Amino acid sequence: MTRYETGPCPACNSAAHTVIADADAIRDEVEQLWEFHTRRLRGDTPTQRLHDRIAFSQDPPLRIVRCDACGLIHRNPRERPDELEDIYSEEETDHATLEALFRNQAESYRTQARRLTRVTDRTGSGLEVGSYVGAFLAAAEDEGWSFRGVDVNPAASAFARERGFTIREGTIEDCDPDESYDVVAFWNCFDQLPDPRAAAAAARLRMARGGWLAIRVPNGAFYARWRARLHSPTRRLARTLLAHSNLLAFPYRHGFAPDSLRSLLHESGFRVEHTFGDALVPVGDRWTRPWARTEEHAVKAVLRSLPAPRAPWFEVYARAV
Repeated sequence: MTRYETGPCPACNSAAHTVIADADAIRDEVEQLWEFHTRRLRGDTPTQRLHDRIAFSQDPPLRIVRCDACGLIHRNPRERPDELEDIYSEEETDHATLEALFRNQAESYRTQARRLTRVTDRTGSGLEVGSYVGAFLAAAEDEGWSFRGVDVNPAASAFARERGFTIREGTIEDCDPDESYDVVAFWNCFDQLPDPRAAAAAARLRMARGGWLAIRVPNGAFYARWRARLHSPTRRLARTLLAHSNLLAFPYRHGFAPDSLRSLLHESGFRVEHTFGDALVPVGDRWTRPWARTEEHAVKAVLRSLPAPRAPWFEVYARAV
């Protein structure tokens, strides 16, 4: 049985918060998520292809709150840190699903690798935290970077190593603090970490002078804004935007907004230089109905054009100071 704990805001340590979704509201979101995806997926879709669409590593949250001080959206109560690491390290995904994830993520990660090169005006060494199947490592290599990864999941790490990438099993705290990198990137896990402040400090410790920190996270403010409309006249639009952004039922631990993440990074020894709005990587595949793939492409193209405060996802690039 999963064990939970309550606590202050993990970004600013304030205990004051406002509940924005209780257990009944979250159950309603889960039902809406199932309805959304079952309409768009073929009837013979294998259950393993529902991962990260309808089924997620963590159970649905018990309650979602917004910090009154910094605005961070987060689970409270939340899974205890040791439970959280066990959830991700013990997750088993079949080889075919890992292959599909690698292919689906390839184009988006090419865009991120090119943006990283453009923002930093260089290539060099890097560490990706939460490297999973290695799709970004492949894109970074093509761009001229020398990245290695660290991930808690043995199966995903083995999959990436089969492609020739250097992956360490564990967390960033398990990486040698005497090794330094020009870039430390958290593309898809900073929102799931038990202690994001400690992770930012660990990244700073392993960073070369003048190094860069790159983070990509779901926008908690986008979730809060649109979930409030799930039972309004614009409910169909709200459900579509949240579901295509993988935010319906909030399968994350933290939902930063640009300002709350900027504040955390400033206190951890970083200066935010650039922030970009973004959308979720494509998830449509051969099990997705053709009209639904077209819809996903159109919706995400619009969402990707939004400025960071209004986008469902955003990227932050910060320099060590």
